[in-house]
Amino acid sequence: MKKLYVGGDIITMEKEGAEAVLVENGEISQVLDATKVEPFLSDESIEKVDLAEKTMLPGFIDPHGHFAMMGLFASLIDLTACDNFNEIVSTMKTALKERAENDDSPLIGFGYDHNFLQEATHPKKDILNQVSENLPVFICHTSIHVGSTNDAGLKLMNVDETATDPSGGLIDRVSDSNEPSGYLEEAAWFPILELIFQHSQEELLSLMEFGQDIYLEHGITTVQDGATSTDYFELFKLLNDRDKLKVDVVAYPLLPENSDLIEENMSYHKKYKNKLKINGYKQLLDGSPQGRTAWMTEPYEGEASYSGYPWYKDNQVKSNILKAVDNDVQLLTHCNGDAASDQLLRNYKEVLEESTNPNKHHLRPVMIHCQTVRDDQLDEMKEIDMIPSIFIAHTYYWGDAHLKNLGDKRGRRVSPARSAFDKNLVVNFHQDAPVIKPNMIETIWCAVNRQTRSGKNIGPEQRVSVYEALQALTINAAYSYFEEDSKGSIKEGKLADFVILDKNPLKEEEMNLNNIKVLETIKEGESMYKRV
Repeated sequence: MKKLYVGGDIITMEKEGAEAVLVENGEISQVLDATKVEPFLSDESIEKVDLAEKTMLPGFIDPHGHFAMMGLFASLIDLTACDNFNEIVSTMKTALKERAENDDSPLIGFGYDHNFLQEATHPKKDILNQVSENLPVFICHTSIHVGSTNDAGLKLMNVDETATDPSGGLIDRVSDSNEPSGYLEEAAWFPILELIFQHSQEELLSLMEFGQDIYLEHGITTVQDGATSTDYFELFKLLNDRDKLKVDVVAYPLLPENSDLIEENMSYHKKYKNKLKINGYKQLLDGSPQGRTAWMTEPYEGEASYSGYPWYKDNQVKSNILKAVDNDVQLLTHCNGDAASDQLLRNYKEVLEESTNPNKHHLRPVMIHCQTVRDDQLDEMKEIDMIPSIFIAHTYYWGDAHLKNLGDKRGRRVSPARSAFDKNLVVNFHQDAPVIKPNMIETIWCAVNRQTRSGKNIGPEQRVSVYEALQALTINAAYSYFEEDSKGSIKEGKLADFVILDKNPLKEEEMNLNNIKVLETIKEGESMYKRV
C-alpha cells in the first residue's frame, strides 16, 4: 500500500523542500510541494501518515562504528558513572555478587575514563586485586584502546616479567622493575578483547540484535562494522539469512588480519545481499589522544619527547593500502594523531603513483577520527579525494583532556570540522560506537556548540551550522558508502529511510538541540522503532 507522509516539517537535504512524501514498495515515489498534495490527500487508496507537526528527515547513517561490539559492550558491567577507584571496585564487586555461584568466567567492566577519575590515572592490578584475587578481572577504558587487569588476568593472558611489548602496544611495569602493573595499551590490550566475545553463537546473535535496537532508537538506518573479523561476518550472514537485520550493515574487514574475507564472500562484495555488504577494508595506525597513545608529530604537554607511537612501520601500511587499491576497494584508516595522518597520506599517495588500477582515483578512502589533522593534511586529502570522518563528540567528551594533553593551540583545534567543510571535503561525523552511544542528536549539538564537559568553549572557530551537521549524518555519510543515489536525502527513487524527530533542529536554539528526541525510525517504509 502507498503511504503519504504529511502534516509536519520535512527536511529533504535537497535544494527543494517538501510538503509531503509518497512512499511505495519501500521507495520514495514522489516528493510533493504544497501545490501538488491535494489529489493525494483525497485518494482513499493511499494510507495517510500524519506527522502531527513533527519533523521528518532522511534516516541517519552511521559512517563509522562497530556493529559487532555494540550489544556486547552494552551488556558489560557499566563503569561510566564511576568517579574514583573505590567506585570501580564497588561496582565490580556488586556485579560479582550477583553472578551465579558456578560462574567462574572473567569479570569484565567497560567505560571507565582515567581523565575523569579523581585519581587522574588508570587503576592497576593492585586495585583490581581488591575485586578478586582468584577470578580474572578486566576493565576496558571507554576508548577501547587500553585497559587494566588483576594478577589473575595477567596470568590468564600469559603476561609476566618475561613478556615483551608487542609492536604497536605497551605493557606497563611496576616502577623500577619488569613486573607488569596490570595496565596495558593498544596491541598489548587487544587480545583481551577476545574474552568479551566468548559467548555461544546464539548468545552472540541475540546481543547483536540488542545492539541493533540501540541504533534504531537513535534514528539510524545504516550502520557500519569497522574492523570485521571472519568469525563475526559469519554471524552477520546468519542474522541476514534469518531476516533479523532491520538496518543495512556495511562491513570492513580489518587488515592485515582478515585480508581474505572479501575474496571468500564475493556475493557480498560492494553490493547488498538482503541487508549486508562488504565495502572495503579497515586499518589502524595509532591509538587515542585522550589515552595519550595517538601518534603525534610533537610531544604531549609535559613530556620532553613522548608523542605516542605507531601501530605499524611504513612497509606494512603500504602493503595494506596496496591490498585495497589493487583490489579496487575503499580503505578506512584510523588516524587520531597527526603523525599517523602523515603516515597514511604519504603511503597512500605512493600507492596511487605505483598502482595500475584504472579506478584508483575513485575509491573514496576515508580517514577515521581526524582528531588532530592539520590544514596542510586536509589539503592533501582534498587532492586525493579522501573523506574526513570526524569523531566530533570528542569536543564534549574529552575536550578538557585534549586541552590538558595537547595544550591550548592543538587542543582547541581537535575535530576541525569547519576547516574541513571550508576546504569542500565531503565531511561526515561518527560516534565510534560503542565508544559512546550512537546518539546523532548529541553529535549535532557537539558540532554546532563545541563545548566541553566543564562548559569551556573549545575552538568556537571550528563550529559548523546545524544544516552542515545534518549533512554530515545523512547525504555525506551516504556518499562515503557510494550510496548517495539511494540514501541520505528525501528524493524520488531513493529508499524510504526516515527518522521522525519531535522538533525541527533547524528551528531550535543551538544550545537546546540536545533536547530533541527521536520519535520513530523507518526503514524502507516500515516502522522499526517508536518511542513509547
